[in-house]
Amino acid sequence: MRKVFAVIAVVFVIGVFPAQAYADDSYETWNQVVDEMEAVIDGAYDLYTSGEAKAAKEQVDVAYYSYYEKLGFERTVMSHLSGDRAAKVEYQFSFAKKAINADKPEKEVKASLDELVTLLREDANRLDAKQESAVGVFLAALLIITREGFEAIIIVGAIIAYLIKSGNKQKTNAVYIGSLIALAASVLMAFILNSLAGANGANQEIIEGVTMLIAVAVLFYVSNWMVSKSESEAWSRYIEGKVEGSIARGSIFSLAFAAFLAVFREGAETILFYQALLADTETYFNMIWVGLGVGCVALVAIYLLIRFASIKIPLKPFFLGTSILLFVMSISFLGSGIKELQEGNVVGVTSVPGIGSVDILGIYPTAETLVPQILLLGLTVVMFVVQAKKVKKMRKAAS
Repeated sequence: MRKVFAVIAVVFVIGVFPAQAYADDSYETWNQVVDEMEAVIDGAYDLYTSGEAKAAKEQVDVAYYSYYEKLGFERTVMSHLSGDRAAKVEYQFSFAKKAINADKPEKEVKASLDELVTLLREDANRLDAKQESAVGVFLAALLIITREGFEAIIIVGAIIAYLIKSGNKQKTNAVYIGSLIALAASVLMAFILNSLAGANGANQEIIEGVTMLIAVAVLFYVSNWMVSKSESEAWSRYIEGKVEGSIARGSIFSLAFAAFLAVFREGAETILFYQALLADTETYFNMIWVGLGVGCVALVAIYLLIRFASIKIPLKPFFLGTSILLFVMSISFLGSGIKELQEGNVVGVTSVPGIGSVDILGIYPTAETLVPQILLLGLTVVMFVVQAKKVKKMRKAAS
């Protein structure tokens, strides 16, 4: 197991070092970046007032893809401020474009664009005011690996623990292999996303969004499959406390694929985050690697906790807990995936007042993200109710 995580750390470092830096040397402060973004956004408003709505919307996209995203502004905000703040700014880009597409009055479009510039300026002021320190760089590096790796490690850890708990330890290699392939693929994808960002930034969002939605489908299937096993096998085949069942080849593929998607979804993004951090750090580069190393140790500890704590948990509660965990992750991925598609101009944006962003849970203040999540939650409840009825019927038949 130690070798596996050593390989993980090496792959991440190899992925970070050769990657191109985000920041442009011509910018000394984030306020300078915002100065240019403000000029682009003002240009968008001028185009709109002259009747060129399509060109105006494209100008807002230039501000987002060529500055906010490509120069690492977004990722720096996420690393040094918060993911929720980055989500708020990203949605303001979307709201401004929506106002333009809907041919809203000039005053309303102007207000939306002004709000966007205000948010950008606030973030630039906060980032520029931060004095770089060893502790600050260390915490930023630590936050990246723990935040991005946490979702992947708990999914992989839960799947591995499930296989061991169900008497299929010999089949865990498929999950390990899937995870390692995902890490290698993440390095390649980071280079691809860099290239796409230079040509059409929307492609990056679309790729990330589609990957997450595929992960939703796989996680939902795997979690439902697990809950069915927890009930039927726990009460019948495993009644004596000794697990003797085997897992079909198709199920093993699903588990390995779920691990692959979880790691792949986080891996490429982690590399891109470290690119931004490396480009933004003037000194204390060594603290980036210290933060990365400590974060990897923390992830190993989380994995081991999941792995060995499961031994003491009774079979049925463990299976149900694991299934619920994957259900929650699928709901989180669903919101994040749709958000990426919104940023790629594939899905619309309808604001829901009174709802804030909770980036870590994939919750965002739009109908397009919340409605599918509510529907998936409802479907999840139905699946649990149906399974509970099956167990009740099985118990009656057995008595």
